[in-house]
Amino acid sequence: QLVGSGGGSVQSGGSLRGSCRAAGYTFTNYCMAWFRQAPGNELEWLAAIDSERTITYADSVNGRFTISQDNTTNTLFLQMDTLKFEDTAMYYCAAERIPCRAYFSPADGKLYGDFASWGQGTQVTVSS
Repeated sequence: QLVGSGGGSVQSGGSLRGSCRAAGYTFTNYCMAWFRQAPGNELEWLAAIDSERTITYADSVNGRFTISQDNTTNTLFLQMDTLKFEDTAMYYCAAERIPCRAYFSPADGKLYGDFASWGQGTQVTVSS
């Protein structure tokens, strides 16, 4: 079970940190990722840690967001800095036990595939 938290409201330029606690997981056995969805928009991939522990980011957040994990507490984090109004969305964490279906395509900088487990989502609201 994935339990997300850490969303909130902040002004443009501010920071927030999303957290995702994974009960019953051993993180090194899982691929992990963060996604978001704004009202009326499709689900957007943001960042991922793959089976080789390689980290990748979507262009929209590269340089502003940082994904990390704490293996002692089985918690996935998303540090969000220099937030913009367009970052307003519901943020979701996702996980899948290795071998993972999802994969990063360097050709277009996108993540393809699916994840077996999803958190319930945490709202991030950025005011301009």
